[in-house]
Amino acid sequence: MIQRNHRNRLSGKLMFARRYLPSVPSLLALEAVARLGTASAAAAELNLTQGAISRQLQVLEGQLGVALLIRDKHRLRLTPAALDFVAEARRALQTLSQASLTLRANPTGGSLNLAILPAFGVNWLAPRLARFAQAHAEVTVNLSTRLKPFDFATTAFDAAIHYGRQDWPGVEYLKLMDEELIAVTAPGFLPAPLTRAADILHHPLLQLESRPGDWGRWLAYHGEAGTRPPAMLFDQFSTMSQAAIHGLGLVLMPRFLISRELAEGRLVSVWGGAVKALGSYYLVWPDTTPARAPLVSFRKWLEGEIAV
Repeated sequence: MIQRNHRNRLSGKLMFARRYLPSVPSLLALEAVARLGTASAAAAELNLTQGAISRQLQVLEGQLGVALLIRDKHRLRLTPAALDFVAEARRALQTLSQASLTLRANPTGGSLNLAILPAFGVNWLAPRLARFAQAHAEVTVNLSTRLKPFDFATTAFDAAIHYGRQDWPGVEYLKLMDEELIAVTAPGFLPAPLTRAADILHHPLLQLESRPGDWGRWLAYHGEAGTRPPAMLFDQFSTMSQAAIHGLGLVLMPRFLISRELAEGRLVSVWGGAVKALGSYYLVWPDTTPARAPLVSFRKWLEGEIAV
């Protein structure tokens, strides 16, 4: 009984909100007038008559019960409140447009919007995605790169690939893999082989800006604690590895990202073995909403990939 009453109250609230829900043609007319300044220009852009634009604006003002326009000779100006309203309406129209594009791209449903780290996406995820597509033809995966964590509440992402230590609030995790770092440089860059870890301090170092302590941890692992050397900063592994290949300095790279470069001799180890990184890679998704079917399928598929 309590559950039924709750549904009734919720239904009442939704019906109340619909009274003030503008039509899309009215919103398009107002947005065009706000951007172009005249009803005639808006009519030309929307392929309507000037009278049709005026009627849409009148309908919108009548529905909202608020004057939206200041009529000044041959131009129309929006009131300050209407300008704020149009800014919100543009975002809503963009959301509707994106939803339509998503539907057209996958008319059977099942789109998954995934944020990925660039290097991990290119080197680990992308080579495996064909297998997911074969197993789940009903799901369209849309990829977008993000270098730092973000708030799911303000984005359209269903999930993300995240590097860290399970310190992202409001999400659930699926661990994908740990990371091992190896110190490398271009062949011939060092005039002589290093004899101890501290010898790296005599050479230029390259470092990811989001991981400022990596060289210090590498030195501590090799018995040289208490040193945090300066280094040239990069925002992505891909540009940093290319800088090392072209003789800019020594770099700490995840082993899985440079396996080809090591095999082809474009990068060589400078000293010591691989060191376990501070963080790991995770698939993360918001814990506040039920997971959609495409995410459930993707998550189960990833569980199979990492179990191999």
